[in-house]
Amino acid sequence: MHHPTDADALCRLSATETAALIRSRELSPVEVTEAVLDRMAAVDGELGAFCTPTPELAREAARRVADDIVAGRETGPLAGVPMGVKDLISTKGIRTTSGSRAYADFVPDEDDVVVERSVAAGAVVLGKTNATEFGYSATGHNPLFPPTRNPWDLALTPGGSSAGSAAAVAAGLGPVALGSDGGGSVRVPAALCGIFGFKASMGRVPVYPGCRDERYPGVSGWESIEHIGPLTRTVADAALMLSVLAGPDPRDRHSIPCADVDWTGRRPVGRLRVAYSPDLNGRVAVDPEVRRAVDAAAKVLERDLGADVEEVDLQLPDYSRAFGAIVAAETDLTGMRAMADRLGSDMSPHLTALLRTPWTAEQFTDANMVRKAVVNRVARLMATYDLILTPTTTVPAFPVGVQGPELIDGRMVSTDHWTSFAGLANLTGQPAASLPAGRTEGGLPIGVQLIGRHLADGALLDVCAAYEEAAPWREAWPTSI
Repeated sequence: MHHPTDADALCRLSATETAALIRSRELSPVEVTEAVLDRMAAVDGELGAFCTPTPELAREAARRVADDIVAGRETGPLAGVPMGVKDLISTKGIRTTSGSRAYADFVPDEDDVVVERSVAAGAVVLGKTNATEFGYSATGHNPLFPPTRNPWDLALTPGGSSAGSAAAVAAGLGPVALGSDGGGSVRVPAALCGIFGFKASMGRVPVYPGCRDERYPGVSGWESIEHIGPLTRTVADAALMLSVLAGPDPRDRHSIPCADVDWTGRRPVGRLRVAYSPDLNGRVAVDPEVRRAVDAAAKVLERDLGADVEEVDLQLPDYSRAFGAIVAAETDLTGMRAMADRLGSDMSPHLTALLRTPWTAEQFTDANMVRKAVVNRVARLMATYDLILTPTTTVPAFPVGVQGPELIDGRMVSTDHWTSFAGLANLTGQPAASLPAGRTEGGLPIGVQLIGRHLADGALLDVCAAYEEAAPWREAWPTSI
């Protein structure tokens, strides 16, 4: 490995390369951290990826790693790797607002499990990345901070709710970032920003205190659909992150073992059967350029990976309304309604609308029945197919500040439906990834989604890595910053 000296080149290194160069002492963790902090200072004023940057803490962490290496002490697999942490994920001693005025000055007294594990593995935390209020939207604006913008076009949204994490990684402000995903919030911004986003099977990566700490209304929701996952520029980096993040923790009752997954090992991909659903059987309007990109991805799977790709009617009920009801049922409605009364117009309007809905017990139980129907239908489907292929989102990036796209091919698109493909894997708990699949004629990234069999996380990563080799995306670099 050669020693990259140019600061921009350091920002373009993957986490895997950075960690290897630091381990071999060809690169100093301090040098990498300074290069990324310099880039943050230069571009993040416009981009708005970090809402609470922590440059001094990052410098201290980098120096600690450097000292450990000089002293010959054991360092972890992420030693010296700069990392952003979504503002919904708890960080001890670092302000964590969840994008809400209710938590504008909140400083947690403990790290989330994933932060604890990343820091123990040597990661250098650059700060907190911007998110929508409590993660209740797939865009990048909230009532507290300037909106996060898409590094490919600053007038457009990066997607969300892990908006800042995706924008940061795409823009070279750290090779990896942590996001959370309750309905596509890792995969949606990965697609709109042209990077890789991975949501492991439910329970592989433990979540605590997010979702679980009943003291904090707004933060304590989404329990049966929430996941935390990495946003990266390469598949290998996501695998490296998962090797650190995965594994059970007693504080998360949903967490499961992962000794059955070799996260960083690569296995040859066997003969795959892929169920392709380009538009949920006509139920959602998909932008023609997105459709073309996903058709092209299907061809890559067939031609380069030898897969059998079959267009399939997934025969799913419309689960978009059920999704909203599940989210409402799992939140602290009492606590959040009191918060909405207190904040008034200082709370996101779409969130206030959800909380003001006069939900009934029947709506909540009906939503659970829809979910069961979805889970059972997909389980039967996966007895025949290894993977489901869909667009990640129905559209490329749209303007900053709105909740969703308005027209596709002249058809009105509800803000619920543009992320329908991504929400499916949250209902079922299956592993799912968004992979870059080229760009629109105007140069905007497009993502395709691959959903694996339940608990087949390693197999899904293998396919993602093989796809990345066949249709590389890594050299794509945002044009507007």
